[in-house]
Amino acid sequence: MSQPSSARFPVVDAQVSPTGRMEVLSRTEAARLSSQGQGGLREIFRNCALAVLNCGNPLDDGKELLARYPDFDIEIIQRSRGIKLDIRNAPASAFVDGQMIRGIQEHLFAVLRDVVYANGEPGDAAAGRFELGSSEGITDAVFHILRNAGIVQPVMQPSVAVCWGGHSISREEYDYTKRVGYEMGLRGLDICTGCGPGAMKGPMKGATIGHAKQRIGKPRYLGFTEPGIIAAESPNPIVNDLVILPDVEKRLEAFVRAGHGFVVFPGGVGTAEEILYVLGILLHPANAAQPFPLVFTGPKHTGEYFHRIDSFIGETLGDEARSRYRIIIDDPAAVAREIHGGICRVRAFRKEHRDAYYFNWLLRIEHEFQQPFRPTHANMRRLRLHRGEPKHLLAADLRRAFSGVVAGNVKNDGIREIEQHGPFEIHGDPEIMGPMDALLASFVAQGRMKLPGTAYNPCYRVVPRTHEATPSA
Repeated sequence: MSQPSSARFPVVDAQVSPTGRMEVLSRTEAARLSSQGQGGLREIFRNCALAVLNCGNPLDDGKELLARYPDFDIEIIQRSRGIKLDIRNAPASAFVDGQMIRGIQEHLFAVLRDVVYANGEPGDAAAGRFELGSSEGITDAVFHILRNAGIVQPVMQPSVAVCWGGHSISREEYDYTKRVGYEMGLRGLDICTGCGPGAMKGPMKGATIGHAKQRIGKPRYLGFTEPGIIAAESPNPIVNDLVILPDVEKRLEAFVRAGHGFVVFPGGVGTAEEILYVLGILLHPANAAQPFPLVFTGPKHTGEYFHRIDSFIGETLGDEARSRYRIIIDDPAAVAREIHGGICRVRAFRKEHRDAYYFNWLLRIEHEFQQPFRPTHANMRRLRLHRGEPKHLLAADLRRAFSGVVAGNVKNDGIREIEQHGPFEIHGDPEIMGPMDALLASFVAQGRMKLPGTAYNPCYRVVPRTHEATPSA
């Protein structure tokens, strides 16, 4: 191991061996991931690996991360006994006394496992593994990716509490997420988050204490991410089961299929995107009878924040959507009791309907919610944000609008799109655009768009228009 001294940021060279299941690769797989490999798989692997190694550094800009470590490289060494990774110019924060942090090392090989499994090419063993032309095929793909990662465990009772919330939150809000996690840990619940910092890390930290007090020997801290967001939300090493889904839509589906109860902490546009996704699914008539514990919570001062969220949902999606969640302010024990009780109802429902505990097959997810959305200026202008849309489809396009703002804020491709063409324009009915503009403005005012101390230049512009005046391209 060596440590170059000429880098602007401290970097380290190292060779590491597998700690998880990805110990061997075929020659074809190794070739596609090597510096001589063709296509985008090599770039996906390199960028995700750099994001994992950047854990703990305060950065939420994918473009800046790549610029900060331009000489970072990672190569696969094929050996008769298995593989090694040869890493050059890696962030020094991933190492302690010359050794890579064990959790980061595990995450590095989780990246390798998922990138290889989910990205096939003609002639590869992975080619034809997934049929993505139908809703059922996409759900099947999500299941197989989770199963390959060891997430699907048939003998487990329902216990997964999914926690959503922002990466850019105050210290008081972060401490509150830990208190909620602690209360859930005391009740034997496992934690699943987007795996990054802030509200994604706090519940796991709190749960570790609750699990320790209850002598729970193998608690689960699941982290679901995707290549577009991982650089802005580097996985925290508490995560002991990391999964990299191919895109944000499959990541969101993985949450709702694998989770049993859902807690939403304060956040920004990414959190709003998650809320709209799950509400859009729950508004489908086929899901009306499904128990789906969903709680919005935060410390005392966040009451106004959740009032704004609640008002926005009521003004755009109506009271039916508002009936699908509870708001509990400043009471971690009440949140944990609500989620624990809700998960008991989920178990009873799944048992009655003979559905799996480990994967919610009965939940109906329309193809509209599963199709990858690429945030471009044309696609953002084309969103159907009108009163006449069915509520669950309106929720799908509202989700896409917020997803575009997330991309413009922190994702490498989205940032470059904004730099080249200016802010995204979001068109829609005034009755929808008004509440959206107010909600986004409140996120900006509260510093929820970027990490503290980072200047924010809006990557969007809200344009109220009548249905007839909305551009078609």
